[in-house]
Amino acid sequence: MAVGHIQITGTGQLVELSRRLRTAGGPRLRANFARRIRHAAEPLYNDMQQTIRNLPIDAEPRKAGSRGGKSPTTRPLRATIASAVRLSVRTGTNPGARVWIDRSALPSDLKFMPEGMNKPNGRIRHPTFGNKGRGGWVNQWTTPMWWDKTVQRHQPRMRAEVERVLGDVRRTIT
Repeated sequence: MAVGHIQITGTGQLVELSRRLRTAGGPRLRANFARRIRHAAEPLYNDMQQTIRNLPIDAEPRKAGSRGGKSPTTRPLRATIASAVRLSVRTGTNPGARVWIDRSALPSDLKFMPEGMNKPNGRIRHPTFGNKGRGGWVNQWTTPMWWDKTVQRHQPRMRAEVERVLGDVRRTIT
């Protein structure tokens, strides 16, 4: 799964339950359903932000004679990406929860960085200080597939929680 979003949607049970909620449950039951689905997805959302903030990024050692220096930007990479993680819950025709990285919340030069950081080899290749000319590119290394691994850790708990919510709401409206 690529970085972008994880969804718990589209299951026949969620769609059928959403249909029944509209006819029998009323706004209070729908709000309770949405609140509990959000509650099931919040640990993933929080862990995703924490994982991004603590993601190790290692650089290649400098070559002999090369100069270094401070970054031309004061924007912290990991905190910027973590702040773009979003959580949304829908109870309409396509009910469920979604955790994703909102590219519109990222600066234009970082829009594709989350995908770049989630590669199977963990390599992040980027221009040094924006210099895309000859010799201006460097490699950095991070934990491979960090997004996918974080999602996989949470899937069993989220499935069980959603099943429990579905059972509770189903008993309420039948």
